[in-house]
Amino acid sequence: MNAMGLTAIDLGLRGATSGVFLLIVVIALLRRATGQQVLLGVAMCAGGIFYAITTAPNFPKAALWWTLPILWAQPAIFWLWARAAFDDDFVLKRWHGALWLSIVAYGFAITLGWAHWPALAGAGGRGLALATLVLALAAAVQTVKTWRADLVARRRRLRLAMLVINVVLIAAVAVAGFAAIPVAVPGAPGSLPTALGLFVVAMLAGIGLFSAPAEAVDDATAAIASGEVRKAGFAPTGRVAVDPRVVLDPRVALDPRVALDPILLRRLDHLMTVERAYRQEGLAIGALAARLGVPEHRLRQAINEGLGYRNFNAFLNRYRIADAKLALSDGTQRDVPVLTIAMDAGFQSIGPFNRAFKAETGMTPTEFRREALSRLEIDRPLEISPPRREIG
Repeated sequence: MNAMGLTAIDLGLRGATSGVFLLIVVIALLRRATGQQVLLGVAMCAGGIFYAITTAPNFPKAALWWTLPILWAQPAIFWLWARAAFDDDFVLKRWHGALWLSIVAYGFAITLGWAHWPALAGAGGRGLALATLVLALAAAVQTVKTWRADLVARRRRLRLAMLVINVVLIAAVAVAGFAAIPVAVPGAPGSLPTALGLFVVAMLAGIGLFSAPAEAVDDATAAIASGEVRKAGFAPTGRVAVDPRVVLDPRVALDPRVALDPILLRRLDHLMTVERAYRQEGLAIGALAARLGVPEHRLRQAINEGLGYRNFNAFLNRYRIADAKLALSDGTQRDVPVLTIAMDAGFQSIGPFNRAFKAETGMTPTEFRREALSRLEIDRPLEISPPRREIG
């Protein structure tokens, strides 16, 4: 195939990539989604469109001075998206936006100074490439660190695939930054593989958005699981919305592959509420599955689809925080350090305990204890001495 044919394939892949990313952005806007993960996903899709267009063959090289700084800052958006997607406790802060703006400003300084100080700009470009590699590595570490705790099987598969491909693309651009020219030149021989990688990323993102299971199946599963859980005395979290039509019509077809085992839910309830397995330090879902004698994927399914949790740590923290609240409210333990209570409940350090406790109750453990003990003093009945009898 000649160069013209390869260029046509390249442009076609980039056009398809831009179309899929644009469709995702439009759907997100139509749904009026405002979550930080959605907003960062929209920003990443918009960056994908920008990258696909500005690195295409025959794109005007005169536009490099303003397009390259934005391209250089795209890894920061991807890193933030990975944090929001894989870390349920992540909160977007102002300094994250400042980081993106600083990379853009640094990129402009490099491109504008290339004509006058090429040696200095080259060194700056290599430094920026190093920062890109660090961000890509940080995104990969975030995925690995929270991979085991993720309970949503479909999300784990799709996001891992997207992450691997994105990290490879970002690393390829970063490695090019260590060459004589500090960035990969648009339209270079690596353009077609880049276009193919972008297309695969876009398709994975589209599959993740458009292949969600039917609501009736999810709701029916949740309804049945909630009913069995209530019979077992294991209160659901309320995170799964149940369609009343599903509850009234149990004939709704269920996928047999996602049928939940009520016996497993009852055994899990006993293990958590009676044996207090959550107190085990560093308890992982694999160890919990081993204690129950079931495959790990079945336990993930039960906790996710039956109880509405998307993260194993959130599931454990529900019991650990409840345990800590009881201890902090106990007047006989008023002198027990908060760290001891946290460790007894299963937390490994005070930092994660404080964050999880404040997210659950809206106050710190110390504030909760102070308020609980003050209420205890107010509610305590006054001791009334019996009247003395007068003699004589």
